[in-house]
Amino acid sequence: MMTQEKKMAIFVISDSLGETGNNLAEAATVQFPNVEFEYHRFPLIKTTSLLAGILEQAKRADAFVVHTLVGEGLADYVNNYCSKNGLCVLDGMSKIINTIEEKTGEIPLYQSGRNHKLNKNYFNRIEALEFAVTYDDGKDPAGFEKADIVLLGVSRTSKTPLSLYLANKNYRVANLPLVPKAGIPDEIWKVDPKKIFGLTNDPDVLNNIRRERMITYGLNPDTNYSNMKNIEAELSYANELYKKIGCLIINVSNKSIEETATLIIESLPQ
Repeated sequence: MMTQEKKMAIFVISDSLGETGNNLAEAATVQFPNVEFEYHRFPLIKTTSLLAGILEQAKRADAFVVHTLVGEGLADYVNNYCSKNGLCVLDGMSKIINTIEEKTGEIPLYQSGRNHKLNKNYFNRIEALEFAVTYDDGKDPAGFEKADIVLLGVSRTSKTPLSLYLANKNYRVANLPLVPKAGIPDEIWKVDPKKIFGLTNDPDVLNNIRRERMITYGLNPDTNYSNMKNIEAELSYANELYKKIGCLIINVSNKSIEETATLIIESLPQ
């Protein structure tokens, strides 16, 4: 007999964009694959009148309320409402802000969206993203010596998405696709090996990725590009090169972009 799938409504409320609250909720809900979660996002909520209507909806849906409200009085309003009406609530900001206030003696600004202001960090991130695009796929070898991070890897080892993810964390990244017998630019040998990361993959995984790629393009999946012997030769070439360079080798087959990026950041020279 089939069991009915459990369902749960989650209301994410913020007086900014709501990314923090949504990330918190998603980080927790992935631990419950047998539950169907229905997300309702309410960004830029800055008045109690708007909150009142949203919370009435939450009450009717018996929702779990997640909020990251920092505007004065808004967090208390939601917390009190949920307490009185038996709704589960996660206040993602108040306790952290209050703890920092107690430890430092500083009075918080209570300004929403502070982390989205156009500050130096924002412009550094834009510069890093432009750098990643300019020096993607080895388009200009001059980028390798300028980069904070250099990624090497055969085709379909997540070099470009990883470059953009790291750029969003303000790292200037250049990457180079590796092709046997094609050689590599002289500039690579001038880079500190601790800044270079060799990406590899399991042959079977890479074969599946490449076949799916060809199918997506409406092409025959059985080509030299997806041929298992060719893939094994490419990976062997790459691994030998990584050993010569003396860089860290990362197998991305069972890692998310976030996991690989964290490993790279933690391995960078201080």
